[in-house]
Amino acid sequence: MRGGSVPATSELVRKLTAKLSITEALHRYCRGLDRMDRTVADTVWHADGTADYGPDYRGSASGFLDFVWAYHAQLDRHSHQVSNVLIDVDDAAGTAVSESYVSVWLRTHPVDGRVSDLFHRGRYIDTWSCRDDVWGIDHRTFVADLYREVTHTASTLGTPSGRRDVNDPSYMAFKA
Repeated sequence: MRGGSVPATSELVRKLTAKLSITEALHRYCRGLDRMDRTVADTVWHADGTADYGPDYRGSASGFLDFVWAYHAQLDRHSHQVSNVLIDVDDAAGTAVSESYVSVWLRTHPVDGRVSDLFHRGRYIDTWSCRDDVWGIDHRTFVADLYREVTHTASTLGTPSGRRDVNDPSYMAFKA
């Protein structure tokens, strides 16, 4: 909704419902990646969705998940967050666009007693559609804004309690 008059209640409820569904899909994507739960990550795009991650990957969303899964499997830890989510819903067309800022922290496995933390900041520019009452990404463009690598001694790190699988404590909270 871009300024102007307040839409009718039913239109407003539909738009707010769409925005909540899209925001939750963005959060599910991060959870799917961080828990290495491909089933969850696969729920974000429509089956024919596409992804453009610059020179590293351009193609189908499923192919991107294959690509990123292989890369993440080589890492010790990773954490993805989305914020500053802006969504513009075209209720009549059943489509939307969104921009969300993404922060990614990747940690390598120790090598010679040292680990590297890779920090990425960028934005997801997504086009969405609602099909069979489910909002999914039709196309994602990733815009890279910042990158930093920090290397340090592995022995200075604490022991994390989070898991990269279904044994993570969050799965007990969300069991249903």
